[in-house]
Amino acid sequence: MIAHPKGMVDEASDDGDMLTRVGIRIPHLRMIVALDDYGQVSAAASVLNMSQPAASRMVADIERILEVPIYERLPRGIALTPYGKAFALRARTILLELREAGREISDLRHGTGGSVFMGAVTAPALQIALPAIRKIRDKYPRITINMQVETSNTLAKELLASRHDLIIARVPDDMNPTLFNSLEIGVEKACLIVRKGHPLTRFQKVELSSLSHYEWVFQPSGSLLNRTIERLFLARLAPLPDRIINTSSLLMTLIMVRESDAISPIALEVAKRFVSEDASGTLAILPLGFDINIQPFSLITVKNRQPSPAAKTMYDFVLAEIEAQKSREAT
Repeated sequence: MIAHPKGMVDEASDDGDMLTRVGIRIPHLRMIVALDDYGQVSAAASVLNMSQPAASRMVADIERILEVPIYERLPRGIALTPYGKAFALRARTILLELREAGREISDLRHGTGGSVFMGAVTAPALQIALPAIRKIRDKYPRITINMQVETSNTLAKELLASRHDLIIARVPDDMNPTLFNSLEIGVEKACLIVRKGHPLTRFQKVELSSLSHYEWVFQPSGSLLNRTIERLFLARLAPLPDRIINTSSLLMTLIMVRESDAISPIALEVAKRFVSEDASGTLAILPLGFDINIQPFSLITVKNRQPSPAAKTMYDFVLAEIEAQKSREAT
């Protein structure tokens, strides 16, 4: 219904194109809506900040374009005809859509709307990403956040493929680190979880030599946590576990641990959360005589890729959350 440049619709012949051919403009839409809202030409003119003669000319212009009367006079004011009401209904919808389009473009330009795609490995997803998401949702509720929790290998590939704007993970050893901007955050600590009542929970401290003959539930083969555990076994000359199940599903991991004597290494912060929220008391963290420290994770973007305003906003919130946590740890 908005006028097209001259010549764009000369070939149109159906009634639906009539309005665009003859020049309905946004001021016409605003006028019919104002007439519908206020029921007086003078009131519509006042709302639209124009003189009554100018408003009357615009109404006449609309009727000339539509070739039908859009209102009838009453003792007090006017009433829209069925033609006028049909036009007002459509005009109101179009103006609303234009307003929302303008708001969406403004949001995108200023980082207060749009979409952001983010990934994180499990521990920083809970420690850093989740608090940052809560804060950004409070301040910018129109930003749509898409979150993936996966291994560093998967997330780095998704980032390079432009399916993520930023990730909190580690640059895999088989990828060129110069492709990324990487801000190191900190070392991730891991632990071993078992079911409540597991035979090993009787001990005050458990050593690696006591763990080899149990079944283990690992992340997918080759993951950083798996390699860290393997290096611990090798460094202490302990035999490697030979009964292993690999799964990327945290839910599957928890179920298998709860229903057997299996052992699983997971991030310490994740384990603490699940154990504290496990109302039935079915999980336990093994007391260990050694530490499991994983390679530091980082806040990562692709080098020389310009972020969208929404992605920049998310990056700033994640960075602020990292600094806030460092400040709390320092005190």
